[in-house]
Amino acid sequence: MLRSLAIRDFVIVDRLDLEFQAGFTALTGETGAGKSILIDALALVLGERSDAGLVRAGSARAEISAEFAIGERSDLARWLDAHDLADEPGICLLRRVLEASGRSRAYVNGRPCTLQQVKDIGERLVDIHGQHEHQSLLRPSSQRELLDAFAGAAPLASDVAAAWRGWQEIKRQRQEWERNADALAAERERLEFETRELGRLAFSTSEWEQLQAEHRRLANAASLIESVEYALEALSEGELAALAVVNGVLSRLNAALEHDAGLREALEILEPAQIQIQEAVYSLRHYRQRLELDPARLKQAEERLEAIHSMARRYRVAPERLSELLDQASSRLAQIGEGLDAKRLEQHEREAQESFLALAGKLSAQRQYAARELSDKVTQAMQALAMAGGRFEAALEALTDGGAHGLEQAEFRVAAHAGGPLRPLAKVASGGELSRLSLAVQSVTSELAQVPVLVFDEVDAGIGGRVAEIVGRMLRQLGKRHQVMCITHLPQVAAAADHQWQVVKREAKDGLVSSVQWLGREQRVEEIARMLGGVKISETTRKHAAEMLGLKT
Repeated sequence: MLRSLAIRDFVIVDRLDLEFQAGFTALTGETGAGKSILIDALALVLGERSDAGLVRAGSARAEISAEFAIGERSDLARWLDAHDLADEPGICLLRRVLEASGRSRAYVNGRPCTLQQVKDIGERLVDIHGQHEHQSLLRPSSQRELLDAFAGAAPLASDVAAAWRGWQEIKRQRQEWERNADALAAERERLEFETRELGRLAFSTSEWEQLQAEHRRLANAASLIESVEYALEALSEGELAALAVVNGVLSRLNAALEHDAGLREALEILEPAQIQIQEAVYSLRHYRQRLELDPARLKQAEERLEAIHSMARRYRVAPERLSELLDQASSRLAQIGEGLDAKRLEQHEREAQESFLALAGKLSAQRQYAARELSDKVTQAMQALAMAGGRFEAALEALTDGGAHGLEQAEFRVAAHAGGPLRPLAKVASGGELSRLSLAVQSVTSELAQVPVLVFDEVDAGIGGRVAEIVGRMLRQLGKRHQVMCITHLPQVAAAADHQWQVVKREAKDGLVSSVQWLGREQRVEEIARMLGGVKISETTRKHAAEMLGLKT
């Protein structure tokens, strides 16, 4: 619901801070006081196009802010989160700044955003019924969704859309195959050759690493043997072998230790060195026993390396990527192999089409029944709203091949007067008629509507008496399920409201200024009496106003 609306320097409003409540709120005041300016301000903050002329004369900018309470798990909350515009849970704060130069900026929860984003949010929050275009009921998509909701067919409509998308995807694959059959066949032949050739190579990354290490060892075997033998000679087998020299030194120092204990530190350092040299000798002898010249094995390794390098050069990849290349070729071959099965594709397409048609047929049946019921109920509601003889029709027009939304498109049509032709709802000329038609539809479908705030402007144009009382009751009833606001000149409508605001225009230093005040019980009696009796208000008029409000005087 709309919690608050703050307006600064907008048309003839200098400063307004309004806090709203749930239920039905009536906005009243004398003609020209600026009641519609509030609706204009709300429409602007919800994404309507701006005009520099809306900035109050002498001001640099106009600014409008609206705070809405939204469900933390609502569709809008998810939308805000998906677009990185969420802030405080359960709150949506919209702000619009209009410069005197004509430049406009929009913000959602303090973050700059595009006007289209604001419109997307506004369509989920508020419906303004009257001469404004910010009205979901005029959009074909909203009419279809409302009819599906009225029919209880929204889940089925979602299934139909999914079935349509599935059918179209398979159809696209089949058509692509037909266009590219020769190219795909050639590609498959090439891939089959590649997979056979790469498969015969039986290459693996682990083998490649081991093979390179083995080749280096075999290719340098003679040099390795020479180096090991030299090391053994120097360490343990030569006349001046290091191990023999160290052993001799240790023997002499151990003997000298009896004469001077200060040699112990040197001995403790040399003893580990003797052990390390001995271990190195053991390791080198073991390595030498395993190291042999093997020309045959070297030749095998070189031939295998050449085969791998040759294959890598042919496919212009590094040798280590040959396994990856084989995987890619095999995957693509499996993919186009499936696509080249024309009969299977055609069968899948038929099955997908039959599934769509079956679901769409069920949806059509539900829509047709619901369209008749909705048409009858709205037509009946119109008779009580000064549109006697008028007719409403939820028309269904068949689509040749169907579409994502089924086998037909929905269009709301209306004849506002007896004998008049049925015309699309979007082409109804009179703002008052359109507003009352919206009220009729909303009253019939109020339990289904997803938009939480309904605003009615000119709903009472051209009516009075009994019809006005009916309009008031309808708005009050809607207020039980939605937050409803209505600009009205009729006391019968205002008296039915849960809350009432009075818009007043007054003279100020810098020109006319419009202000708004909440009316308590006594003030409501006075305002409704004014609406009943004009400039001069009698006690009889006040009693009548109190009676209309259901109050005791």
